[in-house]
Amino acid sequence: MKKIVSLLIVVVLFCSCSDYQKALKNEDVAAKFEIATKMYEAGKYNKAIRLFEQLAPTYRGKPQAEKLFYMFSQSYYKTKQYYLAGYQFESFVSGYPRSEKVQEAAFLGAFSYSKLSPIYSLDQTDTVKALEKLQAFIDNYPNSEYLPQANAAVQILNGKLEKKAYENAKGYNTISDYKSALIAFDNFIADFPGTPFKEDALFYKYDSAYQLAINSVPSKMQERLNVAKAAYNNLIKFNSATKYKKQADEMNARVETDLQKFTK
Repeated sequence: MKKIVSLLIVVVLFCSCSDYQKALKNEDVAAKFEIATKMYEAGKYNKAIRLFEQLAPTYRGKPQAEKLFYMFSQSYYKTKQYYLAGYQFESFVSGYPRSEKVQEAAFLGAFSYSKLSPIYSLDQTDTVKALEKLQAFIDNYPNSEYLPQANAAVQILNGKLEKKAYENAKGYNTISDYKSALIAFDNFIADFPGTPFKEDALFYKYDSAYQLAINSVPSKMQERLNVAKAAYNNLIKFNSATKYKKQADEMNARVETDLQKFTK
């Protein structure tokens, strides 16, 4: 009995592959569409894609075109071809604005771009693009069932930009480019006021100001020491029990001592 079942499975798979190969060469678009739909419904998305690619140019404007382009978009998404998925979903939304699938397609189109976003340490052009796409979806469908997923994706993407900006600013401090570090940390704190890295940013901003001051030429030292003192005060104001308190206090003692030289 088991041998018979196994044989039947082999026969079915052979017929399925045979039908697919025939469909690839078949000029009958209706027959090709039928096999493409079967491939899609069976989860054989790569095979479905090859057929959809053949059908797409001839199916535009036809009654079944909406179904075809939805399946086409989903096939790209299911196979993690996110750039093509995003493009196809956007085309679907543009071509079928009254479709019952339009909201889902709009979300998946925007979400596809978020899947292209790299880790924070790499160039974030795709992250910015994904944020624009997701924000457009949120603005267009403020009551969507997909809103929680869209907001969660936006939070993750913003987190990458935030981490990138913080690490860039810290990088200037690491290489002793303290002037650039001060500017970068000021921009970071202004752009991400609620950041979890704020205490770290305030300390490294202070460290940058401190290093710049104590290594300054005499003509600029007093001004820079005052900048460092203000940075210290901002850190303590943010968190009087900061994890950097011992080091910060020691640095501030040096700042105060050096400032006294200018009051004599």
